[in-house]
Amino acid sequence: MFSRKHLKLLLLGNAGVGKSALMNQFVNSRFSNHYRATIGADFFTKELRMDDQLVTVQIWDTAGTERFQSLGAALYRGTDCCLLVFDVASPSSFQAVETWHKEFLVQAEPLNADRFPFVVLANKTDLEERQVSPRQAQDWCKTCSAEYFETSAKEAVNVEEAFLAAVRLALNQHQEPEPKQNAVILPTQEGSKPRGKCDC
Repeated sequence: MFSRKHLKLLLLGNAGVGKSALMNQFVNSRFSNHYRATIGADFFTKELRMDDQLVTVQIWDTAGTERFQSLGAALYRGTDCCLLVFDVASPSSFQAVETWHKEFLVQAEPLNADRFPFVVLANKTDLEERQVSPRQAQDWCKTCSAEYFETSAKEAVNVEEAFLAAVRLALNQHQEPEPKQNAVILPTQEGSKPRGKCDC
C-alpha cells in the first residue's frame, strides 16, 4: 500500500532566467524558444513515485519582476522546498539569488529557517557566453547549505535530477518532527490559573 504526499515546490529568480522553461521541461518534457513572461504566478502538477510513496508535486513559477512581489507572502507560504534560479550568462541574476533567498525566508516564515531546503539551479549552461563560474555559485551555496545543479532547460540537462533532489529534500523535511504550535488549555480547578500544556 503506497502512502501519498502532497508537496509544494517554488521557483524564484529574476525575470528571464528560465524558471518557466525549467518547469515545462520537467513536467512536460518540452522546450520552447518563445519567451513569455509569467504574469503573477503559474503552476504545474506532476505525479511521482518515490521509493514507497506516491507524491503529488505542485510546482509554482513566479514572476521575477518587482511589480508582482506583493504576491510573495501568499505564494511562498506552505512551500516545502525552494528552487533559486539564475542565468549563467547574467551576473546580475546570480547576485539577485541572495536577495531572493532572504526574501523567501521573510515572506514564507518557515518553522526552521536554518534548515529549510534550498536548491540552486545555474540555468542556460548551453550558452557560450557564460559569465558566472561554477565555483562562484558553489561557494555561495555553501553559505546556506543549498544543493547545486548546472542545468539547461533547452537541452534537458540535469533538469529532472534537480527537481527530484528538491522533492527528496522536501520529503526529508516532512519526516522530521515539527514543533507543536498550539498549546492546549486544560480545564482548571477553581482558584487556579489556566496553563498551556504541550507534549514536547
